[in-house]
Amino acid sequence: MQIKLYNTLSKQIENFNALDDKDVKIYSCGPTVYNYAHIGNMRAFLFADFLQRVIRTVGGFQVKWVMNITNIDDKTIRDSRIGSQVWLPEMGNQSEDILQNLLTLTEFYEKSFIQDIAALGVNSNHFYKMPRATDYINQMQKLILKIINKRTAYISQGSIYFDLSEYRKTETYGKLFNIDFGNFIEGSRIDSDQYERENISDFVLWKSKREDEPYWDFEIDGQNYPGRPGWHIECSAMEFDILGLPFDIHTGGVDLRFPHHEDEIAQSKAGYGIEPTVFWCHNEFLEVEGEKMSKSKGNFFTLRDLIDQGFDPLDIRFSILSTHYGSIYNFTNSGIKASAKARARVQEFIYSIFDTADNSEVQPDIQKLKNDVFGALADDLHSPKALAKLFGFINEYSGKAIDELSKDSLKEFFTELNEVFNVWEISPRVEIEIKIPSKIIDIAEKRLIVRANKDFAESDNLRKILDDLGYIIKDSKDSYTIIKK
Repeated sequence: MQIKLYNTLSKQIENFNALDDKDVKIYSCGPTVYNYAHIGNMRAFLFADFLQRVIRTVGGFQVKWVMNITNIDDKTIRDSRIGSQVWLPEMGNQSEDILQNLLTLTEFYEKSFIQDIAALGVNSNHFYKMPRATDYINQMQKLILKIINKRTAYISQGSIYFDLSEYRKTETYGKLFNIDFGNFIEGSRIDSDQYERENISDFVLWKSKREDEPYWDFEIDGQNYPGRPGWHIECSAMEFDILGLPFDIHTGGVDLRFPHHEDEIAQSKAGYGIEPTVFWCHNEFLEVEGEKMSKSKGNFFTLRDLIDQGFDPLDIRFSILSTHYGSIYNFTNSGIKASAKARARVQEFIYSIFDTADNSEVQPDIQKLKNDVFGALADDLHSPKALAKLFGFINEYSGKAIDELSKDSLKEFFTELNEVFNVWEISPRVEIEIKIPSKIIDIAEKRLIVRANKDFAESDNLRKILDDLGYIIKDSKDSYTIIKK
């Protein structure tokens, strides 16, 4: 199918066409590994995973997906310093080697991140590479030299800055984000890796050596400038080295449009003579109970926090993916519970496919379902429309009507659908003997009596009570089966 995506660069939905016939190349801004990733971060990574799965499954492409690991920046350096409160006992003792402390802390949280995204259904085999910034210092220095040679960078007090005034003489700065240059002062500089949109300044490419920071030597015209890279240069160098420019798609959260992604464009155009990518795809923010997530409000959650509260990571995945990536996602307990029920309903339908006799004829209704669902996903990843079509089909064919359908065709459809969502089991139900509480059996027995008396309203009410308690009841002619959800 023809994939269509909203391109932040053009501010419109466009047909996606791969740059070559071999692979679709995707670069995703990955985590800064100084602590456990919070659930807001996870939305960006789930969006990138969903996008590359749609391109693979619905678009029929091969994919080279790269997600970087930021293991050196202001935050990782800050939290790896001796005496840092986020240093955990399981990391061991800190040493006098500043760089080793940085690598110890970031490797610990990198492993934690990989465990977290695996729990959320991200397949590590889908990554072409997950490069660490500290492994690409040499490539960053080469890019900085190119930018200096193009006269769009300068050295000041041992640091190297991108010359925004010089760049803007021939190029546009502000392609992804509407920037107000009213407060821009030519020659003003900023050293911090992240800053507000009001701070339009020359940004740092290379920071001079400072106390309690790791550093690398950097020789320019016979003079050494020891220091370490700024945050923005890291992605530009890794993209070029691993994927080449231009590549097909760059993903990230909307908060990265400026300054990070805007600076990537400027660095690549100034140094390599070409912009990094054709499509910029950004996901919206995640809120908790309608508010911005913050520790001060007590609504700041990591995935591990939510698992400790009893949430299933795949219910979280399904809930986030059920909302269009371009809309703000409102994380609520009730929303996750509703998504859990919806996911379970699909799972029950899949189990029922294996319980029915096969009708081997190809069914037009299944082909229409596939066209409707995958057509919605191809249209800018519109998961709400896709799931609406899916549940409409399930509602129509649940029960005896499923016998009319081709079992093999249904299995094939749900297998492909699960390649995208990755939240279901495409297999027969594995029956596990579970002791059913006497309270549940009493409700089921009462329901058997009211059904025999044809009191169907009360029968439905008791079914709902069982459902709320976490049990599904399946009726047979004169009996029933209770299943723990």
